[in-house]
Amino acid sequence: MTDRSMAGLNNLTAKTETKIDTSKKLRIGIIGCGWIADAHMNAYKNQPDAEIVAACDLIPGKAAAFLKKHGIEGAKTDYASHKEMLDDKSLQLDAVSVCTYNRQHAEPTIYALKSGVNVLLEKPFTVTLDEAVEVMRAEKESGKLLSLGFQPRMDKNMQQIRKICQSGELGQIYYIQTGGGRRRGIPTPFGTTFIREETAGIGALGDIGCYSLDMVLHAVGDPKPLTVSGYKSDFFGKCPTYCGYPADKKEEYAKTFGVDDFAAAFVRLEGGIILDFRISWAMNLDTPGDTIILGTKGGLRIPSTECWNGTVGGPMKLYHEVAGLQTVTEIPIIPMDKGLFDLKIRTFLDACKNGTGAPVPSWQILYNQAIIDGIARSSAAGREVDIVIPEI
Repeated sequence: MTDRSMAGLNNLTAKTETKIDTSKKLRIGIIGCGWIADAHMNAYKNQPDAEIVAACDLIPGKAAAFLKKHGIEGAKTDYASHKEMLDDKSLQLDAVSVCTYNRQHAEPTIYALKSGVNVLLEKPFTVTLDEAVEVMRAEKESGKLLSLGFQPRMDKNMQQIRKICQSGELGQIYYIQTGGGRRRGIPTPFGTTFIREETAGIGALGDIGCYSLDMVLHAVGDPKPLTVSGYKSDFFGKCPTYCGYPADKKEEYAKTFGVDDFAAAFVRLEGGIILDFRISWAMNLDTPGDTIILGTKGGLRIPSTECWNGTVGGPMKLYHEVAGLQTVTEIPIIPMDKGLFDLKIRTFLDACKNGTGAPVPSWQILYNQAIIDGIARSSAAGREVDIVIPEI
């Protein structure tokens, strides 16, 4: 992939319009009407310049029920597929949110971009690196906007981590330990979409692992991954006595489970940085540890959370020297006055209206996806593998 200048990217913040122009409303469609689409819809409803004009889902009647639940009237839902909706030029769509299950991320995103429609694609980017590359080629050919649904980027605390890393306070960064997880947290309250191989493709890696990777990769300047030695397992998901399953579904869910519930990796990044990563949906521990970023001048400790969801677990600590004395500086939590999902939608709408760059550019998340893909390949091969990112 062609190297890109970091100019203008190091100071990325959740910039939003101070006064929203409502003279022209952006016409929005929703592709996939499962539970994550509820979060998108609620955020769109909070934006005075967004109008939901259509929705579609592979399950007949689901889109109509979804819009009815949210009190959306007059929007069209009589589509058998995303193609039918995107081919309906009477909609005059400005943008779509792609909220499908993981294995369906690539196809509707590519079709939307080729149809001349901007896309907000929910995380993870895709299941495989090859799919992500194909999406980016469609993005490049279409000239339309593609932004990835990584709302933790909008958190001022996450932005503070990046500022610290980019400020030089840590010196040369050489080692990162990151990850997160849940003691018991395989996501099945909404059925089995998240745990079926044919719909999800990846489990904890794609659900919360992508957030953890993005927190540190973006903080240190989005270095290219070079090699990975990865491992993944499914001990808890395939266990019929797993306590997180409904009592009457234990056997069914255990047989259905086809993704990872734990993954770990040792990743070599460009610039001589080592990334030690682990993520879990279920484990016999409350947390796999805090995130730490070590540099030649200082080290940063970022507290973990009990149920990792892309946030900071408490005040961060910067370990450094001042006038030859070992010192620890506590960095307090910065309060947020807006919800991260609202900011995700708002910054996407602003970019669509103003023709500015994507709030979360695809080329940055491509490196994230390359690592996830590499972990899966390495685990299957039982050895370290090279990460080769094709030209876009």
